Amino acid sequence: MNSQDSQQPAGNPYEQIAQGAQGKRGQIDPELLPYLVEADREEQIELPISDASADPQESQRLREILRAGGIAMPDELADDESIAEGEAGQEAAEASFNETAAAAVSSDEALQADFEVAQVYARILQRRPEHNISPTKARIERALDYLSDPQLSYPSLHIAGTNGKTSTARIADSLLSAQGMRVGRFTSPHLVSVRERISIDGKPISPQAFLQANQDVEPIIALADKEGESAGEGYLSFFEYLTALAFQAFAAAPIDMGVIEVGMGGRWDSTNVLDSPVQVICPISFDHEKWLGDTLSEIAGEKAGIILPGATVICGPQEAEALEVIRQACREKDATLRLFGEDFTVSDHKMAVGGQMFTLTTPAASYQDLYLPLFGRHQAVNAALAIAAVEALGAGKPLSEEVLAAGLDAARSPGRLEVLGGSPTIIVDAAHNPAGAAALRAGIEDAFGFQKVVGVFSAMGDKNVEGILAEMEPLLDAVVTLPMDGERAMEPVELAKIAGEVFGAEQTFAAPNLLDAVDRAVSLTEEGELPADAVGIVIFGSVVLAGQARQLLAPRIREDRKRR
Repeated sequence: MNSQDSQQPAGNPYEQIAQGAQGKRGQIDPELLPYLVEADREEQIELPISDASADPQESQRLREILRAGGIAMPDELADDESIAEGEAGQEAAEASFNETAAAAVSSDEALQADFEVAQVYARILQRRPEHNISPTKARIERALDYLSDPQLSYPSLHIAGTNGKTSTARIADSLLSAQGMRVGRFTSPHLVSVRERISIDGKPISPQAFLQANQDVEPIIALADKEGESAGEGYLSFFEYLTALAFQAFAAAPIDMGVIEVGMGGRWDSTNVLDSPVQVICPISFDHEKWLGDTLSEIAGEKAGIILPGATVICGPQEAEALEVIRQACREKDATLRLFGEDFTVSDHKMAVGGQMFTLTTPAASYQDLYLPLFGRHQAVNAALAIAAVEALGAGKPLSEEVLAAGLDAARSPGRLEVLGGSPTIIVDAAHNPAGAAALRAGIEDAFGFQKVVGVFSAMGDKNVEGILAEMEPLLDAVVTLPMDGERAMEPVELAKIAGEVFGAEQTFAAPNLLDAVDRAVSLTEEGELPADAVGIVIFGSVVLAGQARQLLAPRIREDRKRR
């Protein structure tokens, strides 16, 4: 038995966080950190918000903790004296005082809720991280059984695959919402806040709903942990805990439909406890070979583990080796296979302002000139999978023009070929395997007429870094590497060495952090005096890096826009 499986989570989340702040970041998985990374005190912080606001030093400390977690801080309150001027000064001042007091209470409560979410998140982080797999569904099944199987109280769409899962889930969510459904979406990992993983009505779950769901599941999971320990199966992992929390939150909402993304693989993934009528299998490629196998057949076998008897399977484009495994699984389960390129096809693809247009033909209908506000041909494939899946959920009936227009127009996929700003154009993408990098390169080549592109890159040590960079090499004129914190991150020297081998020493640069890396990339794009719209920067290689880039650059871009 893995000792990590059996170790009970410690009771003081800040003690471990504090150790990380002092340089021992191996204590916590960096892919799961946006909250509390700045904390440096060893004692538990239980300071009420009202007390913190009375002490400027503690108030500032609280703000730093929450800001480190990507939690938006309330704007500073306006000066009441400026409102009190004029004939109705006294009246306006009184009204302003009342509004300000109400806003202060509201902000105080919101800040307290966010702080409590951060505390819960810190505790969950101490469980076995999601990349450290102990392949079994026994733990999650036991916990959900004690919770009366909340995941069975609503129908679900289940999505597996290597690349495109999150974007497909987001588009399906948007289409179902356009039909008037209340949708709960569970995806991973998150870019900034853990609440992004659990979405209701198209938005991250509220702090209050997150806390209520945790209050519901925490004692039950403690019981399941105890029995799992006795059975030699250990405690629920970080991902298993969040899966149970999400399913409970969706049942409590309640929702009309769940859109659930597999965490890793499929057969033994903790989400594979659904009674879903439709499963989606996105394109399969090499990733997580340690857990899923060294061949496409083995990996496809794990992904196909979500296929249920009598279900409808919507399958994306696959290599022949993977497709044969999926076909066989469908035959064994008497499931109906709908294959991209055969049963539904994309044609008349063309670029459009802010995205792309295409025609989709399915067994139900031919949808002409669909507009999708996302870049990259692979996103058209993801949209096709989502539309075919929503059709299947509706007994194969075609979708109305109104649903398609509203659903696709509202579709967003943060951190996936996302444009963060211009002059030069900065693109961020979470591509962290060769197939994802190939799709990223093709998307940029299709949608942007750049004459020069500089990459900003970092990666985890267990990724195929050479393969990722080799896919991007034909596009990039130079690459700037940077380190990331944590034991899983690739050593900066090794990262720069591999980049140098792919790009050559003269086109490879290193920076100590993301801000310096972006500044260096900007300087490189300025060499040659090309027009601003002819040069671009692409930040890629890790979901963690994509999240950091969005946090770093979005506020700067908003400020630039205000100045203009």
